[in-house]
Amino acid sequence: MVLDFSKKIYVMGILNVTPDSFSDGGDNFHVEGAVKRAKEMVKEGADIIDIGGESSRPGADPVSLEEELKRVIPVIERLSKEIDVPISIDTYKSEVAKKALEAGAHIINDISGFKRDENMAKVAGEKNAYSILMHMRGNPKNMQENYHYGNIIKEIEEELQESIDLALKNGLSRDKIILDPGIGFAKGIKENVEVINNIERLKEKFNLPILIGASRKTFIGKILNIEEPKERLEGSLAIAAISAYLGGNILRVHDVRETKRVVEVANYLRMNKNL
Repeated sequence: MVLDFSKKIYVMGILNVTPDSFSDGGDNFHVEGAVKRAKEMVKEGADIIDIGGESSRPGADPVSLEEELKRVIPVIERLSKEIDVPISIDTYKSEVAKKALEAGAHIINDISGFKRDENMAKVAGEKNAYSILMHMRGNPKNMQENYHYGNIIKEIEEELQESIDLALKNGLSRDKIILDPGIGFAKGIKENVEVINNIERLKEKFNLPILIGASRKTFIGKILNIEEPKERLEGSLAIAAISAYLGGNILRVHDVRETKRVVEVANYLRMNKNL
């Protein structure tokens, strides 16, 4: 499986197999429902399905290894046989990542950037699996409590470089690394906006693909004064369009069909802006 970031922007559909995710918790908690929703997203144009078994919303409690495996592995086993797009496992636990890859997943999506589980980089390196390294401080339970930045972009660059170094040290090929600056993770409105406005800088700094995951997040709700996450579609699409235009390579979203259309237009404008 090869991802070609020179030719397209990938839309990653979110599949939370959880009871408590901030936007769709409980919607796809059982295997049959999760498989059905994944197939719907593929029909809507999803290029990747991202499966998570533990909520990473602000204030979320962790789940046990056993419970996370119970939630995600049966879904991955089914989908690996029933859909023809890559599957990503959203986890910071190395054992979950290992079992998920064995079950048919292709990508590790680690919100901790390989920093919470010392064995995660080793698992990624041994499998040479595409790996999304995200920037975050603290953990979902406390990440919005005491974050402070002097120069946020410089600090994100330094902390992402630490994750890259961990990956390379453990044998992961550089061409398998994808970076996520962590919209909404230990960041408020000001910080999120600054990150989005610096997508081009991050791409130039690292020469690596950039994933943006802003779909339905709190800062969009605050900008629009909308509390219900599922009512934040237009704001999410605005961020998706801007992120695509500025060079984002993967957009992690809940609303696949709408985002796919927006991205096609934004990317067309970007590719033809010098005409």
